[in-house]
Amino acid sequence: MALSALVLCSRALLKIGAQPIASLDEGTAEAEVAANLYPAARDTLLSAYPWSFATGQMELPRLLATPHADFAFAYQLPADFLRVLSAGGEGRGSGLVYRLHESRLHTDAPRVTLTYLFRPAESEFPPFFAAALVTRLAAEFCIPLTESTSRAELLNRLAESEFRNARLTDSQQHTARALEHFPLIAARG
Repeated sequence: MALSALVLCSRALLKIGAQPIASLDEGTAEAEVAANLYPAARDTLLSAYPWSFATGQMELPRLLATPHADFAFAYQLPADFLRVLSAGGEGRGSGLVYRLHESRLHTDAPRVTLTYLFRPAESEFPPFFAAALVTRLAAEFCIPLTESTSRAELLNRLAESEFRNARLTDSQQHTARALEHFPLIAARG
């Protein structure tokens, strides 16, 4: 079965002993809790770590309006933007001095390549992330639906463990980065 918000929420509900839902707008307490808590929990977990499946790069379109102070140019952020990882210019993905202000990126560079976290479709979530998200959702859903703080505490500990495991798995999917600009190495000459 393809992953969707409904499938992820239903799995989380099953983890806390509640009934799965057929729709996020079916009118039950479970559906109301899921519909209200799911978007924030998903975006928080996606933003918490530079996941390989949710990292993108793009050249940003420059806006006609210029910033009022400090920087020469303003750029439009992508529609699915969650968090900046880095910004670079002239074919590089990092190295620029920038600031996010009023949902725009401000810098002095005439061209900007943004490396950022975006919100992928649920069907693109890898299994390790889906498992971490389901456990986080179960922890979020627990108190509103069961009023059990002890169960919520246990689920929060499980969610933290799942998050660590997901980060570890994701970190093994690319070449390890070498240290750059480390002051102790530079001091040794």
